[in-house]
Amino acid sequence: MRRRIGTSAALALAGVAMLVGLAACTFDDPGPTPPATGRPTPSAPGTAAPTAPEFRPELSATENLPYFDWVNSGVVAANASAGGRDFIDALVAAGFDKAQMQVTADTTTIGEAADSVQFSVLFQGECLVGQYGPKSDGYHGAVRPPLGTGACLVGQTRPIDW
Repeated sequence: MRRRIGTSAALALAGVAMLVGLAACTFDDPGPTPPATGRPTPSAPGTAAPTAPEFRPELSATENLPYFDWVNSGVVAANASAGGRDFIDALVAAGFDKAQMQVTADTTTIGEAADSVQFSVLFQGECLVGQYGPKSDGYHGAVRPPLGTGACLVGQTRPIDW
């Protein structure tokens, strides 16, 4: 009878060990993901590597929107707390004309962080507009017609004097 209790106890302990082991496993977690770098990742052999969009100043704003979005997504990937200057500097470095840009303030009139920052480039008679911030659910880019004033953004913008 002692042997039977010992065998039962051993089987119970093995079952508990299996349950504990399985509880420690996560089946829906594919493991750590590499951090976003804003750069394309190498492709598997035999597949074409993704290519970055190109700036085509002779084309329309709509045709350059993928490039505009790619530049701005790279800013976000490099700095999740990016502000207006980060986007403007990146767009200038990417070939857009700083004199045609607008950007909103990073802070409110009472000094709090803005819910989002908007930035734009007047390009080929249209506006490439970007928005990013904690309340905007990530980065968004769009092409919009210019306002009647010829500007792209409504409201007060800050001078781009750097």
